Amino acid sequence: MPTASPGFVPGGVFDIAPTASGALDGLRFAVKDLIDVAGRVTGGGNPDWASLRPPVADHAPVVARLLAAGARLVGKTITDELAFSLEGENAHYGTPPNPRCPGRLPGGSSSGSASVVAAGLADFALGTDTGGSVRVPASFCGLYGYRPSHGRIPLDGVLPFAPSYDTVGLLAPDAAILAAAGRLLLGNAGITATPIRRLFWAQDAYALLPPAIAAALPKYGEATSVYEGQEAVLLEAYRVLQGADIKASLGSLISSVRPRFGPAIAPRFADALATSEAQLAEYRPLRLAFAARLRAMLPPGTALLLPSAPGPALALNSPADAIADFYRKALTLCCVAGHAGLPAISLPLTTWQDCPLGLSILAGPGQDEALLDFALHGF
Repeated sequence: MPTASPGFVPGGVFDIAPTASGALDGLRFAVKDLIDVAGRVTGGGNPDWASLRPPVADHAPVVARLLAAGARLVGKTITDELAFSLEGENAHYGTPPNPRCPGRLPGGSSSGSASVVAAGLADFALGTDTGGSVRVPASFCGLYGYRPSHGRIPLDGVLPFAPSYDTVGLLAPDAAILAAAGRLLLGNAGITATPIRRLFWAQDAYALLPPAIAAALPKYGEATSVYEGQEAVLLEAYRVLQGADIKASLGSLISSVRPRFGPAIAPRFADALATSEAQLAEYRPLRLAFAARLRAMLPPGTALLLPSAPGPALALNSPADAIADFYRKALTLCCVAGHAGLPAISLPLTTWQDCPLGLSILAGPGQDEALLDFALHGF
C-alpha cells in the first residue's frame, strides 16, 4: 500500500501548532511513527500493529518540548517495521524516496524522517537510533544525524525496541538546526562543553569499506584501532543483546498481536525471540569490557571518527546478498556507539559517485553538547 505523501505514513500529514514561542520559532518538524503524538496511533510501521492500538492521549515528552520551543509539527513518518532494519524499505507502506540519490534506498529505520527532511517537507525530524537508524539514513540522504548519549533524552512515549540501546535522535539539513533542536531536547541550552581538540580515526572501521570508498572519506587526527580484531564477536554480541532486549520488550506483544511482518523483517524477529539466557551470559561481559575500553579512549575533549555506513545508498531492489552484506557491515560500524552508549553525529562531508557519504564522530558519554558544537563549527 503506497503512501500518498512520500515519506509520511498514510494519513500522516497534519498540522499541530506550537504551544509556545522559543528557540525553534518558524521551524517545521516531523515525527517517526514510533513516537507518540496526541490523538494519533503510534503504528510502528506495521498496519496489523496499528489496527489494534488506540490513539494515544499525550505527546511524548520530546514532541512536547519541541512544540513548546516554537516548532510546528507537520506529520508522522514511515519507519521500517518496529525499527528492525537499516535499509529503509517497508513492505506495507512502500519505500520512502531518497531525494539526494534517486533510485536508491533512503536508509532505515528512520527512513521517512530522513526522506521528508531531504525533500524539504520538514526542517528537521525526530527518529530513533538503536543500531544506526538515524546515522545510516543521514548518510544515505546527505543529512546531519544525531544519536544522543544513552539516557540523555527521555524515551517516554516511544515504542521500545531494544531499550539498553534505544535513543531518540534528530535528522537535519544543516548543523545550525541540528544544534538548536539537539540542545533543546537535551534540556541544557546554556551548558559549556569541553571543546573537542583531539581526534582519532578508526582505521579498522575504514577497512570495512571498499578501498576506493574508504579513500574518499576524510581522516583527521591519529589513526587507531577500535575493534582490536574483535569485529565479528562484537557484531555477534550486538545481535544477541539486541535480540534479548527485543524479546523482553516486544516478545509477548508480538505473540499476542501476531503482526504480519515483511519477508525481510520476519526472520529477524524470529531470531531475536529465540535468544537464550546462555547467550546473554556469554556476551554481556564482552559488551561491558568493550564499553569500558572505548569510554577510556574518549575523555572530554576527544572524539573518534568512523564511517557512518559501509558505502553510499543501496540501489532500490538490491539483491538479498547485497542487503545482507550491507546489514552486517553497517551494524559492525554502528554498534560501536550502541555498545558503549556514546553520542554520535553523522556529518554529510563527502559524496561517492554523486551520492552522499557520511562520516560519524563519536564522543564520550554525556559529551553531547561538545559534539553538537563541533558539528556546528567544523574541523
